[in-house]
Amino acid sequence: MSPSSAYRVAVLGGDGIGPEVTAAALEVVAAAGVSLDTTFYDVGAARYLRDGFVLDDATLDELRGFDAILLGAVGPAIGDTRIPGGVLERGLLLRMRFGLDLFINYRPFVGVAGSLAEGCAFAIVRENTEGPYAGEGGLLRKGTPHEIATQGSVNTRFGVERCVRYGFERARAHPKKKLTLVHKTNVLTFAGDLWSRVMSEVAAEFPDVTTDYQHVDAACIYLVEDPTRYGVIVTDNLFGDILSDLAGAVTGGIGYAASANLNPARTGPSLFEPVHGAAHDIAGQGKANPLAAISSAALMLEHLGEKTSSERVARAVADFDGNVGELGTAGVTKSVLERL
Repeated sequence: MSPSSAYRVAVLGGDGIGPEVTAAALEVVAAAGVSLDTTFYDVGAARYLRDGFVLDDATLDELRGFDAILLGAVGPAIGDTRIPGGVLERGLLLRMRFGLDLFINYRPFVGVAGSLAEGCAFAIVRENTEGPYAGEGGLLRKGTPHEIATQGSVNTRFGVERCVRYGFERARAHPKKKLTLVHKTNVLTFAGDLWSRVMSEVAAEFPDVTTDYQHVDAACIYLVEDPTRYGVIVTDNLFGDILSDLAGAVTGGIGYAASANLNPARTGPSLFEPVHGAAHDIAGQGKANPLAAISSAALMLEHLGEKTSSERVARAVADFDGNVGELGTAGVTKSVLERL
């Protein structure tokens, strides 16, 4: 893309603090010298309560034509029971992951000052379209004393291999050049066997990357006790979901955690979002921490091929040493802009 061209980006501000942190991220991207042609979409809890749906077919089709998608946060206020559990997750987040084939969830972590993982940098590569989240299962005799609920985990050779391969590519670029498979092979013997065999086979193509394996329960301990042992972790959808939140906590809090839902094959747009929720309790008060959204925008720039701008934004975030609570959204954003 020529410097005069603008990347077409769909912006889904969402609920609560989502629009605020997204606006901050877009401000930083503009200051980094990258031109975006943005289109804003109304999705999330408010849309569901107003119209009875989250993401309609026509909007999903429109999203396919963008270069990238930037998402703020979605979710109802705590205590709001008007939206059934799973409606937003399956109706928006999972629908985009499945519909746009966003088969990689990539989350890099850098320990901030004072955190358990201070100065430590590692990443989690999570398979994003299979596992228990694929929706296999159902209810039998619902509402009776004999009710049965089943929830299967889908693991295909195709899905596992492309995830593992992406993990190796990220590990090759990481200073440690180390990839750790996390699973539960001693109990989940079928899925675990598939992941282990694929890991061993693909490893032969990456002789410069060392490999390791850990059960997921052990990984939860090591992430707290010694996160320096990791370069890149590769794992399935469910384990990756849980480990990512734990990793966010030990590196300073999910208010700093960025994520990329990627379609590395580039058959459609990839989606970038902070890990945190909508935080309705502080929405509109200028208190939201925009750093995770800004870091997510840096991942978006990397994916779009704007490597220099991506690195500039990432360094500006890493160099931030102010007090988020004192500075607020605008103050934190200003501090990042000054560091650009």
